[in-house]
Amino acid sequence: MEQRKPLTTTKMRKMKQDGVPITMITAYDYPSGRLAEEAGIDVILVGDSLGNVVIGFDSTLPVTLDDMVYHTRATVRGASRTFVVADMPFLTYHGSLDVTLKGVARLMQEGGAKAVKLEGGAEIAATVKAITQAGVPVVGHLGLTPQSVHQLGGFRVQGRSSEQAEKLLSDAKAIEEAGAFAIVLELVTDELAQWISKQLTIPTIGIGSGVHCDGQVLVYHDLLQYGSDSAPRKFVKAYANIGETIRKGIAEYVKEVKTRAFPSPENTFHMDNDVVQYLYGDKED
Repeated sequence: MEQRKPLTTTKMRKMKQDGVPITMITAYDYPSGRLAEEAGIDVILVGDSLGNVVIGFDSTLPVTLDDMVYHTRATVRGASRTFVVADMPFLTYHGSLDVTLKGVARLMQEGGAKAVKLEGGAEIAATVKAITQAGVPVVGHLGLTPQSVHQLGGFRVQGRSSEQAEKLLSDAKAIEEAGAFAIVLELVTDELAQWISKQLTIPTIGIGSGVHCDGQVLVYHDLLQYGSDSAPRKFVKAYANIGETIRKGIAEYVKEVKTRAFPSPENTFHMDNDVVQYLYGDKED
């Protein structure tokens, strides 16, 4: 397989200028990171959505910094040539700047991330600026921000009213001015996502925000239908049904063990006859 040079923030900005879409996938461990890299993905996001997808929580809120460091480190091991972004989890960047930077440092030094992602608009612009001034690339996240889902009143499309549209555009500009090199737009109306993308000089990465963003991101488990509880959502397209393949494979394994069809002679090892004789002697004895 041809080895690619990792993307940089400068290259991603150039991709926006040239109209070349950026591909991003959310992955959480060594095998998913490795497979995504081998498939040619541009950017991997180790998202705090691992709380829902991998750990089994009903939201991202219980995810800890330790969780993020662990999964980022595992993913980077599998995707060492890919630009990996790690989420800062819930309430790890809303207190003192010292605590925030210590968390960022852990994701970079222990996790091996090349950038961090923060949810929020103008209210976190000062934090984004401080992190970038510390030498760490930052991705913003606007629209539906899962860490604020209760405040938003649930998982709702954002930007349908003029008030929401004006605020989202203002927030996007504030995050760009603070030094972010890209912004994820989640569940934003197509028209507004297109308008914001044109107003910014940094790339927008859409999820459920239409085709006019500068790139797209989907969750590994969603696009591959990997997991029993993955409900179909309008903004997700399934490119494979790995979950069904896995279930069938395990069910066949269970059946063969129950019927003693596995292990078969092809899966079994044997001693040399003279060793068998030494251990057990003649069968007549």
